[in-house]
Amino acid sequence: MMGEQSVMQEELFYGFSLERHVPADHLLRAIDHFVDLSAIRQHLAPFYSSIGRPSIDPELLIRMLIVGYCFGIRSERRLCEEVHLNLAYRWFCRLGLEGDVPDHSTFSKTRHGRFRDADLLRELFETVVRRCIAEGLVGGEGFAVDASMIVADAH
Repeated sequence: MMGEQSVMQEELFYGFSLERHVPADHLLRAIDHFVDLSAIRQHLAPFYSSIGRPSIDPELLIRMLIVGYCFGIRSERRLCEEVHLNLAYRWFCRLGLEGDVPDHSTFSKTRHGRFRDADLLRELFETVVRRCIAEGLVGGEGFAVDASMIVADAH
């Protein structure tokens, strides 16, 4: 007998957990274990007004940037779409199922404005390097630079 799909009715309550749907071996779980963004708000406090509408959480924006860098998402518009759709990205960004992803234009203005003015990304980079040195992942004894000259194919 041929089955027929019944009319889909919305459930009143859902028993859904993002935590259960992100695999234990997912890259973002490993990164999340080491990411400590507790100092961001304090570092950025002078760049935010004390009056007006609450801004987008700067930790959310940094977590989104980490997702973009780790998964090669170069467009801010595309990054916002991917964070909206992907459960693991939502989990990492602490959005849950209902959290709003910032609009790409707001994301861009903050990243190119406040973050640049506050020198936040340099500060984060230096914090990561210090943590890597403390964990023994980076020695700092030497470095290599590639200064090769490559002829451009400008035809």
